Amino acid sequence: MKATSMRWLLVALAVAWWPISTVRGQTTDFTLADRLQQLESETQSLRAELDALRQQQANPVRMPQFTAMQTAPAPAPASNPSTVPPVQEPPSLTLDEVRTEAKKFAWVKGNFKVTPYGALWTDMLYQTTRTVPGPYTLWVPSEEVQDSDAFIIDARRTRLGIDVDGPRIPLFCCAKSSGRVEIDFFGDTVYENKGTILLRHAYWQVADDNFKFLVGQTWDVISPLFPGVLNYTVGWDGGNLGYRRAQFRAERYLQLSPELMLILQGSLNQNVINDFASTAGVVREPSNWPIIEGRTAVKLGPRGPGCRPIEVGVSGHIGQTGFDFPTEPNLRVLTWSLNTDVQIPITPYLHFDAEFFTGDNLSMFLGGIGQGVDPIRHTGIRSTGGWFDLGYDWTPRLHSCVGYSIDDPNNNDMTYGRSYNQYVFGNFTFDITKQFVTGIEVAYWKTLYENQDPVTYPTQPTEPGDSVVVQWMVKYGF
Repeated sequence: MKATSMRWLLVALAVAWWPISTVRGQTTDFTLADRLQQLESETQSLRAELDALRQQQANPVRMPQFTAMQTAPAPAPASNPSTVPPVQEPPSLTLDEVRTEAKKFAWVKGNFKVTPYGALWTDMLYQTTRTVPGPYTLWVPSEEVQDSDAFIIDARRTRLGIDVDGPRIPLFCCAKSSGRVEIDFFGDTVYENKGTILLRHAYWQVADDNFKFLVGQTWDVISPLFPGVLNYTVGWDGGNLGYRRAQFRAERYLQLSPELMLILQGSLNQNVINDFASTAGVVREPSNWPIIEGRTAVKLGPRGPGCRPIEVGVSGHIGQTGFDFPTEPNLRVLTWSLNTDVQIPITPYLHFDAEFFTGDNLSMFLGGIGQGVDPIRHTGIRSTGGWFDLGYDWTPRLHSCVGYSIDDPNNNDMTYGRSYNQYVFGNFTFDITKQFVTGIEVAYWKTLYENQDPVTYPTQPTEPGDSVVVQWMVKYGF
């Protein structure tokens, strides 16, 4: 009886265990099948990417491809919403930092990476007296000529450009090559809403930590700084010397110690002639040698990310401008300048910048209030001037700057014309986001006039002109 009961008990246990073991086996088989299917899908995806890479190497000339954006993983949700930390606004970026961020979204073609950038820029101005030329200020007309106010909205300051990162050049010690093309819309035009293209930069360069070689159009070597104004012309014809021109340029960086660097710069430049552009019977012509520019500067203090060394530079240029006057053909007038520039970071939040210049026949460098050669004597007009400003960062997003600038041509060198130009300014800018910036500025401009022979030239003004310019700007950079 006991043996029979034991046999039935074993049979019952076997019957009960059989479906359980079957289900477990089916579950294990099902899991293994899913895993094998996933591995097969990943293998096919890797094979497709490998084939695409092989095709790209076999066909290097193809349409540019847009690099995919890499996004950071989403943060894990907090178990208690009340413990979630507040969202911190990222620090504001300068235009160069925005360009660095934009390099993540570049077109790649062979060994070249093309990164677009730009700034959608609109200014709104009120001028108590209309200034020249209007949407920005170079000087104020005499009150004998203009005494009415003006309200202006202008978007031609909008800029578009591309940065090109190229391969390393073995001939230049395997230094990195790069280039830039940049335009805005302040070319010559009669109608304010039909802006034409103005070429700002177009150059190629090869550079490393020790040298740079550049060919194309970009900023002058001399007087390399800019006052912190919102005015489009950054103080040109009012004390800030220098502009953009085509050039062959070489630079050498001598790193004498971790806290001392000597900078040597030189360039051969296009001869741009501004005077008598609309004077009948006068032919402007370049001389038979280029404008020569040079600069020597010293950097004092630690260098690298986050460091702000002091920099002091001395620069100058020499060249000639040529004219064919009806009574004096093949005239050549010497142009030269001697300049200094200083950058001093007083504290992490306060900085001081300044430039000083003196020279002769400086209209091509936007000195002498746009006057290089006297229209009657046909001789150069000497001029002296400069500017300084103080910038302060109240917060990572709120900035301000105040400054003063002056351009003072020598009255003895001119028969008539603009004899003195100055402005004082103060502004605030606010970074709404990394790319979206707005600001407001108040500037006071004053321009004096000289007429040494009012009997012969009665139509030339002698009364000064002054204007208060209130400017609001909005810029969206990308």
